[in-house]
Amino acid sequence: MELDTQVCERARLARDPRFDGRFFIAVTSTGIYCRPVCPAPSPKPENVRYYPSAAAAAEAGFRPCLRCRPEASPGTPAWLGASATVSRALKLIGESALDNSGVETLAERLGMGSRHLRRLFLRYLGATPVAVAQTRRVHFAKNLIDETNLPMTQVAMAAGFGSIRRFNATFQKLYGRTPSELRKADAKASNGHQAGHYVFRLGYRPPYDWISLIEFLSPRATPGVEVVTPEEYRRTIFMEGHAGEFTVQPVPGKHSLELHIRYPNPAALFRVVERVRRIFDLGADPAEVSGHLGTDRRLKQVLKACPGLRVPGCWDGFEIAVRAVLGQQVSVKGATTLAGRLALQFGAPMPGGEGLLFPTAETLADADLSSIGLTKQRARTIRELAIAVAGGSLKFDGSLDLETFEHKITELPGIGPWTAQYIAMRMGEPDAFPSGDLYLREIARDAEAWRPWRAYAAMYWWKNNHRQGAEK
Repeated sequence: MELDTQVCERARLARDPRFDGRFFIAVTSTGIYCRPVCPAPSPKPENVRYYPSAAAAAEAGFRPCLRCRPEASPGTPAWLGASATVSRALKLIGESALDNSGVETLAERLGMGSRHLRRLFLRYLGATPVAVAQTRRVHFAKNLIDETNLPMTQVAMAAGFGSIRRFNATFQKLYGRTPSELRKADAKASNGHQAGHYVFRLGYRPPYDWISLIEFLSPRATPGVEVVTPEEYRRTIFMEGHAGEFTVQPVPGKHSLELHIRYPNPAALFRVVERVRRIFDLGADPAEVSGHLGTDRRLKQVLKACPGLRVPGCWDGFEIAVRAVLGQQVSVKGATTLAGRLALQFGAPMPGGEGLLFPTAETLADADLSSIGLTKQRARTIRELAIAVAGGSLKFDGSLDLETFEHKITELPGIGPWTAQYIAMRMGEPDAFPSGDLYLREIARDAEAWRPWRAYAAMYWWKNNHRQGAEK
């Protein structure tokens, strides 16, 4: 991806947080790469090189700055120029797609050849898929070294390194120090974490409209599974045979959210953190979105009133699909009531704690859903959905493009284009647009002009109608 050097230079000199993670600064005189917000004295322009990703800077031979910590940046923006394919690939990498298989398998899941996928990564990120995955693993491990007291063997396992020897060698090469030496150098290493309890700071590019996101999630929170207040979001999770929970809160005065995870298996931490980032849309680039949508006079006012509006994501694709089916032709409150009954009747209790785990596809595939007050048609739709997911014929892993996903899921009885687009939207597809929605129908014919940000346009239009209703 071609970077505008003048824009990068202005952002670097201003230490503009809106550009954090959009590019990285490498300094030839020190051999270090930094974030645009690095507090270190600005290097001479002739010693500066710009890279579209941390992986590209690492591939060019630069090592991460220990002061601004590139691993703590908001990460690669979701927009990535025009490549939705690279965005889907990054989601799969975030789900550890390259930990146990190669680029060929990843490319096959995306429906293309591995050579073409490599070319796309080099074009938009300046590095290969393997290099990007490696940099993500290293950055996550560095976070664990700095912010937890996990033993190094567990840090290596959580970050996806196959062996402690490889883990040590990678850090020695990249940082010029072993992981243990890095931890000794960091005063925060004595933070006294409890076993199975981890705390992370997840950065974002400002502005960030926390209030609007919570206002969207709160009435849709499944009783027993999710708890949403103005100050925090909390929910139960189940992954790789283990149950846990997490809580997310905004950090006053900082461009970050604080994530508390209680989960017994550190090997899954990387995936948990990546999913939380998607729920809160932390990879978004609000300047890019508002710059594009702001050309429409109907959206301009709400863009100004609600800067940094995000598209709320979800923890699990199957769960949000069930929730979308429950919401067909009923109010949000009614759908939430049904979701609570579903969780209470068919979900599992949290081991040793309060709350419920959302029922699995395997459970709902054989469930008698009439007991919670569903119509026969709605019950059939959820069972067929569950059967397809349990049998592996339908996956919510983000590998399908929007058109293919809609075609595949609407083959199930009772799921139409509106439901498909809403599910895709909540799964992090920035161009999804449920045009059949009552409020969106009036603007659907003009939505083509908002590509590839139609999901954000939908959120802003819903917000606009909510504001107008509140004012009446």
